[in-house]
Amino acid sequence: TCQFPIEMAERKPIDYSEMTTFRRTGEEDSESDFILLDNPFPSYSSTESGDETDGLRSRSRSKRKQVSGCLRRLRFRTVIVFLEVLRWVRDQIERHVCRMKKQHSSADVTRTITFNDPSTSVGFPVNYISTGKYTWLNFIFKFLWEQFRKAVNIYFLVIVILQQIPGVSPTGRYTTIVPLSVVLGIAALKEIIEDVKRHRADRQVNRRRVQVLREATAIRWQEVLVGDIVKVYDKEEFPADLVCLSTSDINGNCYIETSNLDGETNLKLRRSHVTTVKRTKLEDLRQLEGYIECEGPNALLYEFTGNMHVAGQRSLQITSENILLRGSRLRNTDYIYGIAVYTGHETKLLMNAHSTPLKRSTMDKTIDKLVLCLFATLIALSCLSAVAETIWTCLNAKNHFYLIREAQCYGGPVLGMFFYSLAQFIILYNNLVPISLIVTVEIVKFIQAIYINQDVEMYHEESGMGAQAKTSNLNEELGQVRYVFSDKTGTLTCNRMLFHKCSIGKDIYDGMNEEGVFCDAKLVDKLRQTDKSFANSAEKRFLEAMAVCHSVIPEVDPKSEAGIAYRASSPDEEALVKAAKKVGFDFVSRAYDKVTVVVFGKPRTYQVLNILEFTSERKRMSVIVRTPEGRLKLYTKGADSTIMERLRPNDPLVGKTNEYLQMFAEEGLRTLCLAEHNLSEDSYKSWSESYKAASLILHPKEKRKELDKLADQIEKNFALLGVTAVEDKLQDGVPEAIVDLRKANIKVWMLTGDKKETAINIGYSCKLLTPQLVTLTCIERELQTELSPFVSAVQARLKDLKQQILQSVGGDRKQRDTVDHALIIDGKALECALEDENSRYFFDVAYHCKTVICCRLTPGQKAGIVKVVKKYDRKATTLAIGDGANDVSMIQAADVGIGISGAEGLQATLASDYSIAQFRFLVRLLLVHGVWNYKRLALVILYSFYKNIVLYIMEFWFAFFNAFSGQIIFERWAIGFYNIFFTGLPPLALGIADQDVEAKLRMSIPERYRKTQTGKYFNVPLSLFWVAQAIFHSLVLFAIVEFGVRHDVLRITGYTGGLWFHGNLLYTTTLVTVLVKILLIAHSWNVLMLVAVLLSMLFWMVYLPIYGQLWPHINVGSEMTGVPPQLFASPYLYAYMLLGPMAVLLIDILYTVYRSMDFSKWYIKHTQRTHKELREITCLPCSENVGWSFIPPAVRRFFRALGVFIPFCHSYYDGNKRCMGSSQTPPETQHSDYNTLIEENGL
Repeated sequence: TCQFPIEMAERKPIDYSEMTTFRRTGEEDSESDFILLDNPFPSYSSTESGDETDGLRSRSRSKRKQVSGCLRRLRFRTVIVFLEVLRWVRDQIERHVCRMKKQHSSADVTRTITFNDPSTSVGFPVNYISTGKYTWLNFIFKFLWEQFRKAVNIYFLVIVILQQIPGVSPTGRYTTIVPLSVVLGIAALKEIIEDVKRHRADRQVNRRRVQVLREATAIRWQEVLVGDIVKVYDKEEFPADLVCLSTSDINGNCYIETSNLDGETNLKLRRSHVTTVKRTKLEDLRQLEGYIECEGPNALLYEFTGNMHVAGQRSLQITSENILLRGSRLRNTDYIYGIAVYTGHETKLLMNAHSTPLKRSTMDKTIDKLVLCLFATLIALSCLSAVAETIWTCLNAKNHFYLIREAQCYGGPVLGMFFYSLAQFIILYNNLVPISLIVTVEIVKFIQAIYINQDVEMYHEESGMGAQAKTSNLNEELGQVRYVFSDKTGTLTCNRMLFHKCSIGKDIYDGMNEEGVFCDAKLVDKLRQTDKSFANSAEKRFLEAMAVCHSVIPEVDPKSEAGIAYRASSPDEEALVKAAKKVGFDFVSRAYDKVTVVVFGKPRTYQVLNILEFTSERKRMSVIVRTPEGRLKLYTKGADSTIMERLRPNDPLVGKTNEYLQMFAEEGLRTLCLAEHNLSEDSYKSWSESYKAASLILHPKEKRKELDKLADQIEKNFALLGVTAVEDKLQDGVPEAIVDLRKANIKVWMLTGDKKETAINIGYSCKLLTPQLVTLTCIERELQTELSPFVSAVQARLKDLKQQILQSVGGDRKQRDTVDHALIIDGKALECALEDENSRYFFDVAYHCKTVICCRLTPGQKAGIVKVVKKYDRKATTLAIGDGANDVSMIQAADVGIGISGAEGLQATLASDYSIAQFRFLVRLLLVHGVWNYKRLALVILYSFYKNIVLYIMEFWFAFFNAFSGQIIFERWAIGFYNIFFTGLPPLALGIADQDVEAKLRMSIPERYRKTQTGKYFNVPLSLFWVAQAIFHSLVLFAIVEFGVRHDVLRITGYTGGLWFHGNLLYTTTLVTVLVKILLIAHSWNVLMLVAVLLSMLFWMVYLPIYGQLWPHINVGSEMTGVPPQLFASPYLYAYMLLGPMAVLLIDILYTVYRSMDFSKWYIKHTQRTHKELREITCLPCSENVGWSFIPPAVRRFFRALGVFIPFCHSYYDGNKRCMGSSQTPPETQHSDYNTLIEENGL
């Protein structure tokens, strides 16, 4: 069929030599609005006009040569640009490699810093810092590099490049680059705003002032150099990493707060170096001669190795106690003098400022698969269209002289014609992939993160902290969690230790006063009445160990009753020191190398010779002191598993103490063993010399290895003193939270470092363990020294478990989950179970268990458990939650990491993806925000693909009517602006404000979480269904409009409508359809959704007449001249705007009504309830209400959005996402079969 506009003949005489381009609507003939399929002028055919044909062929050759020349020049320029990009990438890689080499080498190379020598700073970086991601010079290149690492952006970049080839693009050169630029512009604006904030913060820090010895006035931080001696006052931060030379304290002590470094708010003691402790005046410091030799910069916060050489004195070691790190703050000290050793980005604070591991959600991975599927579909459609065009052109070239590649069909390169057409159709169909999808999803996730931050239901008043989303990339993962790995202390418990009881020798002391504080009268009387010395009194030595063996710092506090407040690194130490104080051993002061304890009013001063600090691997802390009597004592405290193996042979207290340990653990108390060892002068002197020599080693790893070896040498042959037992109460709401999580089909595993008995007791307290559970305890590692018997035992236990399951359910595999099991395993057995050959056995056992409790774990084992589960259950989403530094590796290994801001600092919070103040808030985070985020994003993504396919696949249907010529049916800028202006707002409103069920109902029915947990609302099969639905709707809409205008539309002037009238009519009908579609799939109608839909339609209605008036004032849109008045005056437009969506979406409406009616019949049949009773018990929001009203849900939503009350609907929905019906109790409290009803009917 030939559609040729009459007005074309009135415009200008037709030159048939130019009709070779009529089949190609490109840049040169954008004003042509017709399709020429057959030659309407047979007298000018090539068979009857040989001369004209020869001339035409020669002109075709010359034009083809011009096109070939343009292509060659374009290819050459493309190659040049590509080579430049490759060179830039190579330079970036080389710089990164050099920077990494410099970092590694700087960590190994020592540096020398000379006192009062300005030249010592040469070669070291200045103290200027910049945490910004971009600069004015590298923003464009770095931003584009970041953006075009995404597959979607690369795809559209290729389309932009193809569109620049002359004569290839049917949609023009700029229809993709403009929307792509808008998308990139939005992303760039977001990056600029975030980076400007970083640069402003950096500018404030760099411009702070500090007093430096080499200048008369204070200078900026950014001007501090390595080797500068600076003076810092109380409550000021340190500008660089300093070695403390002297302080205002006579003993050289100072206190610092490191909350900016590790999140710990307790004060830490630091000391001046012993060689410079007396140099407290400026004159003394200016005359200081010597140098510092230390290790290169590294990220180890708690380690430092160096030596100080002062003229006239022997070389002495510099330890971490002498280091004041940048980011720390001076407290309770008037001033300090320090020398800068690391500045700028070489400070430990900046070297630890690395981002957390990049985590991608399951939904992001599914999007990648969908994009690949759509890209494959695009290539298939393009190949099919290119083949069809090639065949049609070859078959019809003899009869139609105006075909641009007629000469190629007579012995010419048909393959070249195919690839030329292929590039054309790839451009034509490229919008099947929504260009705005990534930006839309990022904006929605960003606002969802704000919702989490602003949720007052997750605000903890006592600590003043609320929920915080550190990242928005994992919002939807919160709705798909299958495993929760939880720490115990500080996560399930409060981490507020209360000294409950202790055993000394063979006696137990458990007296508590009326206030619930330990103050055993029997122990106090025994200590007061005894005339025994410390050497002969086990009670005094036990309390002496409690009062001396710790790292607590006493601080003057006028608000405290005793005038002293204790600053401890852990709640355990604080509880022990306070308990010792209650029974007469009052720790009052800590000097440079001395501690003072007041024993019943008499001060006793102990000289602290060495402190062997606690680590997660050592699980103990030791201190070597000289008592007031002159004896050398080594006191230690730690886990019983560590202390017991270091006791002297045949210690008489071991048997009784093990009984007490078992009893305390069964009560849920945390235990620590205390022991002592009397050292001889000779043995200690020999060991001390070796320890000092090891302390001077500059290489950190070798130093730590040697120090641990020496600590093991002296920490042996202990005499057991007794056991302390402290109580750590559960947080509020923990048992209820775990019950709700288990109802939601979430498996909760407890990973702790405590004893097995303590972990079991806490498990029962928090309802992680119940009497109904079949408890499985893994074989103890101590009893199996060989690997093979242990593996056999695990395999046998797994077979027994499977056999028990089969027997209990009668072989029905669908009911296997109804049998509850709990696995309990300790760290030593787990060490073997996590090995590669055994990890599968361990997972098989744990997978069939409702609960797993792992005790005596190290931080590495916690992360190992998470990795094993992720390895063997790839579809499951894992979540780890903890509060301490030992939980960081576990948090980073899980798919989602949750940090709790507890008493152990903010290390876990800083490394997490989300942070909450209490464990109970995890339920709301998952069941409410997680499900909302997941369902909203699922609808946004599915709808984004749907709306694009519905419109752009019509170009393929239209190809069957234009001989696959590549002619577009829609105006080019309407194609480009479709995703940005005409359908960009509704998906945002859907992702921001849509809500299916209110929060209270979600919290009351945790079983609803299972639907999102299994990925029911977003998966590849469902996405393909939406794609098929979009293709079907597109075909129906195209057929309806094509059928209606198949004889063209006659205007009042006598002219026909033409191609662009047809295209805009079809475009408007499709736009109305996709806007109505989003109203149907939305769970609720609210003001934001209605405004977004109305604005989208308004944009199109305003855009169309304005764009039609641009030409000839602006050289764009000439083909649209006069079309909008025709369109708005035609009754076809309004008829199709009404009939098109109804015809396409009628099935959707009928299916919704059918499901609601079918649910109503099922409920009445199975419960024998009447319609009246059904209305009374139904308390769901209207979007999920049952269908006893024959009004379609979509119509009910519309009236309710307008505030109109609908009869027969008990739950009135006010558009603000709140159920406003009468105050009734939740339905699950009225009917026992309510949860079954909800589960089986998808509500």
